[in-house]
Amino acid sequence: MASLSTNDQDGVLFVVSTPIGNLGDITVRAIDILRSVDLIACEDTRRSRVLLQRWDITSELMSLHRFSEKRKSQTILDRLKRGGKIALISDAGTPAVSDPGHRLVRIALEAGIRVSPIPGPSSITAALSASGIDCSSFVYLGFVPRKNDARRSFFHSLLVEDRTSIFFETPRRICVTLRIATQVLGAKPMVFFRELTKVHEEILFGSAEDILKILESRDTIKGEIIVVVEGGIEKTPAIDSDKAVKNLLKEGFSGKRLADEACKRFGVKKGEAYAKFLEIKNDKKG
Repeated sequence: MASLSTNDQDGVLFVVSTPIGNLGDITVRAIDILRSVDLIACEDTRRSRVLLQRWDITSELMSLHRFSEKRKSQTILDRLKRGGKIALISDAGTPAVSDPGHRLVRIALEAGIRVSPIPGPSSITAALSASGIDCSSFVYLGFVPRKNDARRSFFHSLLVEDRTSIFFETPRRICVTLRIATQVLGAKPMVFFRELTKVHEEILFGSAEDILKILESRDTIKGEIIVVVEGGIEKTPAIDSDKAVKNLLKEGFSGKRLADEACKRFGVKKGEAYAKFLEIKNDKKG
């Protein structure tokens, strides 16, 4: 068993990366740490036990998910203050990155507790590495918004994003999202990843429309999805306020949200866009 390399009297919070699919994708150091700690805080004890049993890890488990993190973090902190050695893991990949854990890490740091990252698998870096897209500079955007007008704004922001973008989406919403991406991004290159490192791993390269056609031909879509979009600013053609407002009205925008969107997307002054919106609205009433 590897040494924890710290004074026995000092508490340590180890932030441990675990496999995103294939259980073999775990580091020797991560296994040693998980075997050595007093407690492992995890999202779902049922899912984590599968990994721990695979590697003969018998350390105590405690669930720490997004609904319990605030309540349980203080309990864990108390154990750390008493010299406990505790590991934080998520269901898959690196904890506290789109997963629970950042609150616990924060209060441990604020309390002067040593925090030690044990690096390893990450779905974000795995997707970027296999995308074939320049990722020397990239932005991670989490999940795509659920409402259609927010989705359009999301993809319009990618048109003026010079960095490579990476985001998550669910199987249930991916086709709707790609339809909107097709309307906004056009032929902009993207890479679709599904079930990375798992048995049914899939990588598709092309435009949003290319990928959408493949997915729409299937009866079902399952698994975890990540999308990488190539960066590079695409300038929006010059457009007058009248046309900008009419376009946004067709997309369902109105009022101040329409003015904000006109400014962000077309460079139209908010006051001018709002005035044009009111003018069109009044004309319809008349």
